[in-house]
Amino acid sequence: MSQPATLYLFDSFALIFRAYFAMSKTPLINSKGFNVSAVSGFTHTLYDILQSKKPTYIACAFDAMAQTDRQAEFEFYKANRQETPEDIKVSIPIIKEIIKGFGIPILEVDGFEADDLIGTIARQAEAQGIDVYMVTPDKDMTQLVSDRIFVYKPPYMGRPYEILGVKEVCEKWEVDQPLKVIDILGLMGDAVDNIPGVKGVGEKTAKKLIGQYGSIEQIYEHIEDLKGSLKEKMVEHRDMAMISKQLATIITDAPITFDADDYSISPLDKEKLSALFVDLEFRTLGKRILGESYSVVQAPERSKTGQMSLFENYDEPAAAAPVDSKDISNTEHDYQVIDTPEALEELMKASLKAGHLCFDTETTGVDPNNCELVGFSFSIATRKAFYLPWHDNDKKEQFRPLLKQLLADESILKIGQNIKFDWLVLAWEAFEVKGPFFDTMLAHYVIDPETRHGMDYLAETFLGYTPVSIESLIGKKGLKQGNMKDVPLKEIAAYAAEDADVTLQLFEVLQPELKAKGVDGIFNEIEVPLMPVLAAMEKEGIAIDAGFLKEYSDVMAGEILLMQEKIYSTAGTRFNLDSPKQVGEVLFEHMKIPYSGKKTKTGQYSTNEETLQRIAGDQPIVNDLLDYRELAKLKSTYIDALPELMNPRTGRLHTTYNQTLVATGRLSSTNPNLQNIPIRTDKGREIRKAFIPRDDQHLILAADYSQIELRIVASMSRDEKMMAAFIEGKDIHAATAANVYNVPLDQVDGTMRRNAKMVNFGIIYGISAFGLAQRLGVSRTEAAALIDEYFKQYPGIKNYMDTAIQTAKEKGYAETLLGRRRYIRDINSGNFTVRGFAERNAINAPIQGTAADMIKLAMIKVQAALIAENLQSRMLLQVHDELVFDARKDEIDRLKALVEKAMKEALPLSIPIEVGIGTGNNWLEAH
Repeated sequence: MSQPATLYLFDSFALIFRAYFAMSKTPLINSKGFNVSAVSGFTHTLYDILQSKKPTYIACAFDAMAQTDRQAEFEFYKANRQETPEDIKVSIPIIKEIIKGFGIPILEVDGFEADDLIGTIARQAEAQGIDVYMVTPDKDMTQLVSDRIFVYKPPYMGRPYEILGVKEVCEKWEVDQPLKVIDILGLMGDAVDNIPGVKGVGEKTAKKLIGQYGSIEQIYEHIEDLKGSLKEKMVEHRDMAMISKQLATIITDAPITFDADDYSISPLDKEKLSALFVDLEFRTLGKRILGESYSVVQAPERSKTGQMSLFENYDEPAAAAPVDSKDISNTEHDYQVIDTPEALEELMKASLKAGHLCFDTETTGVDPNNCELVGFSFSIATRKAFYLPWHDNDKKEQFRPLLKQLLADESILKIGQNIKFDWLVLAWEAFEVKGPFFDTMLAHYVIDPETRHGMDYLAETFLGYTPVSIESLIGKKGLKQGNMKDVPLKEIAAYAAEDADVTLQLFEVLQPELKAKGVDGIFNEIEVPLMPVLAAMEKEGIAIDAGFLKEYSDVMAGEILLMQEKIYSTAGTRFNLDSPKQVGEVLFEHMKIPYSGKKTKTGQYSTNEETLQRIAGDQPIVNDLLDYRELAKLKSTYIDALPELMNPRTGRLHTTYNQTLVATGRLSSTNPNLQNIPIRTDKGREIRKAFIPRDDQHLILAADYSQIELRIVASMSRDEKMMAAFIEGKDIHAATAANVYNVPLDQVDGTMRRNAKMVNFGIIYGISAFGLAQRLGVSRTEAAALIDEYFKQYPGIKNYMDTAIQTAKEKGYAETLLGRRRYIRDINSGNFTVRGFAERNAINAPIQGTAADMIKLAMIKVQAALIAENLQSRMLLQVHDELVFDARKDEIDRLKALVEKAMKEALPLSIPIEVGIGTGNNWLEAH
């Protein structure tokens, strides 16, 4: 029996908005400054359905730009909708062009919404025996579901796709047929579309009434059956209930016809899509859709004129062997293999003459602390590069002294892309790479922190083509990364040399941009000097007490087992504690605990931490469940995982610090993330006992800034009361509480201080009255009053916030005290949700960024002092405002003094900077 034909109808605006807001915190911005989140998200959804579902027919429906009939008749309908974000407005015509490139019809009829077009076509196609899938996240569309019409909700935020048929819709809305969804929406209203419904009637009551009476009309037929305030509400808002039902009803007889031939998919217009994807800078997506034929550059045929001269007035090394470069980029170039010491000596002379050397390493893996060096690539002039093989090179000991001299020569500027990686790889091979440095990845990061900084992206953006990576070469040959040494030398040399050549070209583009953008100071004084400091820390690693973690794991396993049995006993049944579905059913159905939250997208009870915290106080089993989750996460994520991540080379734990990931300037840590070791609970803090000194001649020393972001706020805002509190050494949260609650300092109780602390930290992140109310567990009115009083007491902070927003509106970016910029693209958006997020960034970026600059400068000063004083103590970790050291016992006093001095003097403020320092036999004791 053949499968029925299928028709997929896209609710385009709903999907575009969803894609845009899903990426609102980390938008995809291309080199032109265009937010491509909506375009990318929509295109992914469209292509995924084409590939996975293979629809027979397809169309994308759009709301008409002209006023709809509903809006003409009812002025309030959709009147409260925010203005469409500018990024979406400019995305829509591009998305329509992409849809056309896919050969897909677009549905748009003046006077009608996309819902109406979808509803009309769905009913017509259904009548022709076609299965219809309405691709939408919109709950209103469920009213159309039938035996042949389904709602298809694409994957979202990690959740898989859903298909809602009659059964699923009836279960979700508690009705016996999907059409009754209209009546429920008519009663409860829809804030998004400004459908008022019956004031005071929510979803729960609406479902109950429709379940009992069947429709709004039938409710009014039996209105005398209702009692009390519900009856009064229904009587008072009868007209609005009827109007709301009318507005909630999707039209199924719009002036549009389903003709199967018109809804068939035409062949891809590859030329059109390729041009669009090139302009949008969709490299990966373009290759995925268009295949290997897709190229981000429409380049002319490669020149066949032979090799280029490497340097003006410089003779090429006679012993350099030419490399077949037929698979390199479509540009004239000369890439050669260095196979004699004489050839390397010639390269050294040229480097000295040029004053710079671009270099790169090829390795057998991506962990610089646990891989082998395969070879070097070098470039001094664009389009000319060299490759020096290292692995299994019987001449490498002849090369070593020359390379050591070259890499350590401080008269030569070392240029690279992510030099920290190369620095580490070479350190394990006993090479010392000395500056000055120019890192193209770091340069682009300070120029445009919000975008990507990888070589492929930079090459596409600034040079107009994509380098062919070693990784792709390995993949084509079916090899793993570790087998790269098995790739023929000519092929490795060609691809490796191109990396050095491309990086040198990027240097020439980015160097003048740093000054033009006013961020050369941040680059030269903070990011570049920090790079070798981080590299040294990553190489050093930190010792781990695996024995302690094994014992703690056993203890934790016992506690988890006891907690499981306690929960089972309280519940009176055994169930999977790791299944949110089963937990919800046991709590809210089996145990009848009142449930006030919303159900998840799949119709399940939400059992996330926020939901459970709200009911934990009155329900011991909920507290136990939260404790169980904490224990299970600590055991799996940290206690059991950390020993597995110890480096086999060193037996120590080596994290990687990401210098170009966080737009505000903060460092992040991965593999493993050592900035995320728990500190909020006693059991979490115990994990820090596993971080120990290297031997009995050392202790762990930890130094951290005290309330540094608040001190920065006080200094930047020049607020007199807050500055005075810090200058006088007061407890800032108690002092804030005394001011806000208008009580003497000695009468501030614990609750007042906790509330004041939440306001202090919340204000610098732009917290709203709603957000503060949720965190403090108070009413929104009380939270708003608290914020109002805070601003009365600290007018300088309110002035700072207003000024920060206004400055960002005028300049388009926020700036730290030292000039680090974060571009605030949506600061003038007409959509207040988007603008509000941008305003919070404008307030916080200078504060968080200045704190990041301060700790980075401190690290640079500390490392310089350790070297200058020839100390054996080592800096190991940076955890936001804290530095951790392996401290030799006989150096502790000197180390404390130099660390405190460096941290306090890194970036002086107009108020005192406090640094807390402790030592111990493990990180917990020191902290």
